Amino acid sequence: MKKQLRSFGYAFEGLWGAIRTESHLRFHLVAALYVCIFALLGEFSASQWGVLILTICAVISAELVNTALEDLCDLYSTEKNPRIKRIKDIAACAVLIFAIGAVIVAILLFITTGKLQLAFSKLTAEPLWFIPLGLSAVVSAFFVIFGGRKKASD
Repeated sequence: MKKQLRSFGYAFEGLWGAIRTESHLRFHLVAALYVCIFALLGEFSASQWGVLILTICAVISAELVNTALEDLCDLYSTEKNPRIKRIKDIAACAVLIFAIGAVIVAILLFITTGKLQLAFSKLTAEPLWFIPLGLSAVVSAFFVIFGGRKKASD
């Protein structure tokens, strides 16, 4: 049991390290937060939440695997190498494909079902909600752009 708990700790260390150093991961996390807020406002069903959560987890997992591959490649060589570039490009493409898929899932879940319209009608019924949303957008932008630090060179 102690070993399993330690494994969770290592996983959270990896997540925290990636959040600190990867602006793309921070972007995906912020996007997921806002998508979840709109899903709450849109009154998603349990199955819609399931699809949404799986989609969010897939994109974030792909970004984490991409980060791990980039770090592994950098550990191997920091010099320009066409094979390492190819590996990094393919891993980045995998994230892009997941992200495009996530946008399509969002369109299907929000737009074709009318959930986005419901969310916006709730927001416009209570215009004061735009104040915390606007402030959180500014904070989120700073988090994505300035929230990290440079990767430590080993």
